[in-house]
Amino acid sequence: MTHDGTSEVLITPERRTIDVVPDNERHGTPRSQFTLWFGANMQITAIVDGALAVVFGADALWAIVGLFIGNIFGGAVMALHSAQGPRMGLPQMISSRAQFGVKGAAVPLVLVILMYLGFAATGTVLAGQAVNKVIGIDNAALGIVIFGLLTAFVAVTGYKLIHIVGRIATVVGAVGFTYLAVRFFLEYDVTEYVGIVDFDMVTFLLAISLGAGWQLTFGPYVADYSRYLPRETDERTTFWSTFLGSVIGSQWSMTFGALIAAVAGDAFLGNQVGFLGELAGPAIIAVLIYLVVVVGKLTINVLNAYGGFMSILTTVTAFNGRSQISTTARTLYILGFTIVSMLIAIAASADFLANFKNFVLVLLMVFTPWSAINLIDYYLISREKVDIPALYDADGRYGSWNLPALACYVLGVIAQIPFLAQKLYTGPITEMLGGADISWIVGIAFTAAIYYPVARRTNNPPDTMIYPAHTGITGSRV
Repeated sequence: MTHDGTSEVLITPERRTIDVVPDNERHGTPRSQFTLWFGANMQITAIVDGALAVVFGADALWAIVGLFIGNIFGGAVMALHSAQGPRMGLPQMISSRAQFGVKGAAVPLVLVILMYLGFAATGTVLAGQAVNKVIGIDNAALGIVIFGLLTAFVAVTGYKLIHIVGRIATVVGAVGFTYLAVRFFLEYDVTEYVGIVDFDMVTFLLAISLGAGWQLTFGPYVADYSRYLPRETDERTTFWSTFLGSVIGSQWSMTFGALIAAVAGDAFLGNQVGFLGELAGPAIIAVLIYLVVVVGKLTINVLNAYGGFMSILTTVTAFNGRSQISTTARTLYILGFTIVSMLIAIAASADFLANFKNFVLVLLMVFTPWSAINLIDYYLISREKVDIPALYDADGRYGSWNLPALACYVLGVIAQIPFLAQKLYTGPITEMLGGADISWIVGIAFTAAIYYPVARRTNNPPDTMIYPAHTGITGSRV
């Protein structure tokens, strides 16, 4: 990999996987985090996520406000994870071994892998539709396969190409969606559809949950894309670059989605990709908009495939003791993940919107306790000091299984059950609240309250950051 971003990276797969990135391979600026996360959020699934708040009963105005609150809160948590990347030079979920143990980290990792598969599959459904529109065919499986192969190529090539795609998606998404917004306001009298439904706390909280859930699910892989930044990169700059890129991009898309759902209703809900093409106007412009959809989905789908590969590798190496794999094995992992996601997409249910809403909210249930534990340990208990070699040694400082942390995680998940508002189950406290789902708030607050005192007594952080000897990096910031 070149350090100056030359074309070599376009044909040479990334060498680093779950091992530490040495200082001499670090490059870039925090600005790359803004463009990556802005581009990853300027895409059709984020539009659908915003539409859901209106589909399930909220007025468009209150939906937009609720989504904004959720994006702000969830984006802050997500960006705190991102700030860990330059300091440690590690993928996000490897650092979870410091909290759960080298093997114990596999517990949340299994759920992370399922999340990546779910998002990759649902995104591939929409991207496949856009691919079919571009090439002028009506074969859902073919569009999905073409998009899947493109995803695999970028993910296999790795970090630098992923950021290049993110920059392209930022420009393409901003231009494309601005054009669509102008067309939308010219074609519809949007003011007639906003502020016509009374405020409802239940749907307002749903909108907050959809925004927060969208952001929080980036947490398990966000540091994967900041770990190549120079180690001396200011954490606050990394935080704000990630936060602003993700929140601005997602809020833009979700606001558009909420307004479209309020105005167009079934015309959008029955054919999300087709509606955007028709809104674009002339056929040649419609094709360009379909390409905008493909580029936006490519960015986020590559993150899902790359993150899924990292999570699978982190799980496997916890039990075989390895910290590196061959380029061939890396490629096979990514291809395997992508193929499974394509098969799920091809078999996807027609009830896309309802299933997607429930999928996002279920993810909140399992990831909020993980985020609380990871951030409390890193910032408050370990105070940004980690024994990195011990993350690969089940007999080292962090051990195989950190049972107190795992117990806190499980209790954090269980504590949310009475507060759930799901299609298959509604908790008793949720019914008392009129159907409002506040489970994710309970998950964060309860897990933090029980984990912090336990971690203070049981965790054994080093006095300074410890790096592997072969990197030539010495500890700093005692």
